[in-house]
Amino acid sequence: MMPNIRRGDQMGGLMVYLAGGGRSNEHEEQHLVAGDAAIMAQHGYSVLDRNTALAIAKSLDGPRRAFGTEITRMARETDPATGTVTTKRVGADVWHCSLSLRAEEGALSDEKWGVIAQDFVDRMGFTEASGKAACRWVAVRHGVSLNGNDHVHLAVSLVREDGTKASTHNDFTRAQEACRDLERDHGLEQLESRGLGLGERGVKPAERERAARMGASEIDSHKLERTVRAAATASVDEGEFVRRLRRGGALIRPRYAAGRDDVVAGYSVALRPAGGTQPIWFGGGRLARDLTLPRLREGWPDSPQAAQGAVEEWRATAKNPWQYRPVAPGREESTPAPEMWKQYSDEIGQLRKQLREVPVTDRATWAHVARETAGAFAAWSQRVEATPGPLAQTSRDLARSAHLRAHESKPKPVQLGSASNAAMILMQAASGGTGTMAEAIMLRQLGRVSVAILDMHSAVGDARRAEQITATLRTQFAAVTDRLPAIPSKSTQSDSRTQSVVVPDVMRRATEGLATPGTGSPVPTTLNPTRRKTPATPHERDGHGRE
Repeated sequence: MMPNIRRGDQMGGLMVYLAGGGRSNEHEEQHLVAGDAAIMAQHGYSVLDRNTALAIAKSLDGPRRAFGTEITRMARETDPATGTVTTKRVGADVWHCSLSLRAEEGALSDEKWGVIAQDFVDRMGFTEASGKAACRWVAVRHGVSLNGNDHVHLAVSLVREDGTKASTHNDFTRAQEACRDLERDHGLEQLESRGLGLGERGVKPAERERAARMGASEIDSHKLERTVRAAATASVDEGEFVRRLRRGGALIRPRYAAGRDDVVAGYSVALRPAGGTQPIWFGGGRLARDLTLPRLREGWPDSPQAAQGAVEEWRATAKNPWQYRPVAPGREESTPAPEMWKQYSDEIGQLRKQLREVPVTDRATWAHVARETAGAFAAWSQRVEATPGPLAQTSRDLARSAHLRAHESKPKPVQLGSASNAAMILMQAASGGTGTMAEAIMLRQLGRVSVAILDMHSAVGDARRAEQITATLRTQFAAVTDRLPAIPSKSTQSDSRTQSVVVPDVMRRATEGLATPGTGSPVPTTLNPTRRKTPATPHERDGHGRE
């Protein structure tokens, strides 16, 4: 179950939207499934209309109006012409969170959603269970999303019934933790990130809605993840990574350490916006756990020369991400020599042999292998797939095995082989035709490494990941194999005679032997503003609206 949180100051607007038809008329039978006891007693479970929605919003907003309590946060805005970021204070007394299931999980009953919603707001500290005055809240259900996800929306007023403010400190993390506990307690599908640390970042509904409006084949964050993953794997140092990102069509800007302009602590990327709209920036860690700058640096050599070169490229991007020009162009500008195909295919073969000696419990090393293998498929996809295809999907599926938490990660072993050169040549090779024999041979080597990752998951008892990778090899990998030349039985010899095609070990291994409502008074609480001598004033502990 995935939570998605937003803050605002228009309770009436939110409730009218939840009771309305939706952006694509996807809402149907809009009704409450849980909420403040007094509101539920008055409005019950009937289908909502606009007037009822406004009446509910007025009840929810009652404490804020009665006590004059103001809650604000700092919001960031980016000038699309210059990239300049400014901040301003905006209202933030409305807390809106959607709880969504994967489409494959099916739908829950209203009663089940009501219990889950009540448990969730209890865990978030918005009810009497916190030991404080309650916040007023409701949970609205209006059918599945356009993607088939069953979900419920929670609207919470952050002004408690005694005029004090509910804390939203660290609410994103707390909401994730609450959802993991609810998955366990209510028998829902549990995400991998809870028990194994291998989960990928969730997708916000707004991202999918934006992609649908634009007619895009995939959401921005997935496209950027593949672009960043390909660039990072194909690069030998940080400066080359910056240049490759630019060649991949992404806007990029650094995040400097506090008070410095020569120490880069992180980065953000965005797709070029269309029609003068503002770009939407994603930090590396928002794309995937293994794509933060500290994690990427674990795979690059650490030298003063490389560090200085990287700083110069970052400074060039910081001046204006829209007009960035490389300071010192490198090997990304050239076409690899044909003989490199065999050399780099052999390197992957050597890596496969080394993996036989890597303990299955060494998750950090296996994460490096998965990251580079996924990066090679991402680089290949970036070169030959105009829209996301089997190469892109194979990259995403393998990348999940690289999503460790920061404390579990460590630098890549120096002696371990690499797929980075394969990523480089797959990204830069001249495109044409339906594929070459050299590509077919490299694909088989990458497939064998993928099977090694599959074996690792099976050995540690991670059946779900093993099944996912198996499905990938059976479908996505097979689709790539079908469009490349068949590898003859003696692939090291040139022979024009018709020979039987050897079924790659990858396909054989991938297809055999693997398993595939709350309590409370129905009478509205009497609000008594005289209990406070002065109205509550805005007070924020930090610049992000968190108390």
